[in-house]
Amino acid sequence: METGNGAHDAAIVSSGSQKVEVFVGGALVYATREPHTAFGGEPIRDAEDASSHFASIHAMPQEVFAVMSLNGANEPIKTRWVTVGLLDCNQVHPREVFADPLMDRAAGIIVAHNHPSGTLEPSPEDLAITNRIRKAGEILGIKVLDHLIVTPTGHISLKQRGHM
Repeated sequence: METGNGAHDAAIVSSGSQKVEVFVGGALVYATREPHTAFGGEPIRDAEDASSHFASIHAMPQEVFAVMSLNGANEPIKTRWVTVGLLDCNQVHPREVFADPLMDRAAGIIVAHNHPSGTLEPSPEDLAITNRIRKAGEILGIKVLDHLIVTPTGHISLKQRGHM
């Protein structure tokens, strides 16, 4: 894509799928939700099962917030990126988190985000958005089953830590 001044410093990349990435000056500034991946019929039993479904965000250089829609038997329907943030923050709103699970007719969701710093400790902001999403899920009738924080070296479950 050419900018108004004739320089080639912006690009829109599409891989022929549903994913579109926008780069400005070589930096990723926007990415659409990740195309869904079809999963087998194995139900999600715990955070370990769920973590592998969020593998695409573990090593991202900026915070990415993702949601997995689940059917009534806790079988994954789809996992998608919701937002892409900055190095150490991400703007997340329940409206965006539940947009796709509502269309999927999901019975429950698991949300996850990465910490590019590598720390697995939840921040006060992580706990606040978890509570907000949980409350929104109660109103919508969609159970929020867990919130994972993931890094290349591991993950934690806010549910297992007693924050949900």
